[in-house]
Formats: sequence, structure tokens, C-alpha cells
Amino acid sequence: MVRRVVTGVDSAGSSVIKEDGPTAATVYKHTPGFESSVVWTTTRPPTARGMEAAAPPASFVPGPGETIALTVTFPPDSVFGATDFDPEAAVAENLANTPGLADLFEPDAPGMHTTPTIDYAVLLSGTVVLELDNNASTELHPGDIVVQNGTRHAWRVPGDEPATIFVVLIGQAG
Repeated sequence: MVRRVVTGVDSAGSSVIKEDGPTAATVYKHTPGFESSVVWTTTRPPTARGMEAAAPPASFVPGPGETIALTVTFPPDSVFGATDFDPEAAVAENLANTPGLADLFEPDAPGMHTTPTIDYAVLLSGTVVLELDNNASTELHPGDIVVQNGTRHAWRVPGDEPATIFVVLIGQAG
């Protein structure tokens, strides 16, 4: 569970804390250890003191000028090789939980996807491998930051521990 603190302005023009509490988590039944929490979304360029939403968006692929901030905990790769793992149920659940984004995953290359976004991703815990085309990859550790420029990629979690990232997706113009 992620704690979210949201600031704003009161009627007198003073800065205040508008929200302070945990974000709602989506826990995946068919992919044990997979979880996400929408931290914040914007549906237009934000104003200096504008308030937006924290509810799950209609599409997890933001349009031009829109943003989505979320945390994602990826289970270790071993989960996907377990004898009781049901890939069809996991895909259906992912399509329901992350509309728009899950549609971009490649059926013939599990985990690989390309989004029309620029993403800022910060690894919060665990170890994750960012996989790109032509077997290019890099191992990331807590505190590492990735600027993902709308390229084809996948996140892999070697070992036995999950990995959590915080990512902001920014919809690209045209």
C-alpha cells in the first residue's frame, strides 16, 4: 500500500494538505505478487493549483498532455513458470485491470509492449531488468531511474523477490 499526500489551496489562498492516506491497490488474483496503485491522473495540462483525480483512468495509456502516476509491483519471473500459473486468466485479468495498456502487450513476446508515452520510472525496491529490442537489457536497482522514450520494452524480475517501480506516463502529442 502506498501513502499519498496531496496538497492544495484553501479558500483563504493558503497551502494545505487536501488528502493524506493510502492509495487503493489492485491485487492480481491470477498473477500472485502482481499489484498496482494509481497515485494520480491528469486529463489535461494541469493548472498551477488544479486538482485532478486519483481514480483509475478509463485508459492506462494517457492521451497527449495527460498523465498517469502509479506504482507497480512485479512478481518474480518464477511466478510465470509455476505449474499452476494460468496465462489465459492472467491476460484476461490484466486486460480488465489496465484497459488500454494491456491491449498493447504482444502475445508472441510476453511482457513486451510499446506505448505512445514518455515514462519516468523509479525503482523503489527489488531488482528489475529492463529488456529492449535485440536482447539489449540493463539491470536496475533501488533508486535507479529510467526515462522510457516510447520504445518497445519489458520489465523482468530475476530471482525470488518482487520489484516495485513508481512510474509517471506522459501522453505524447501526435
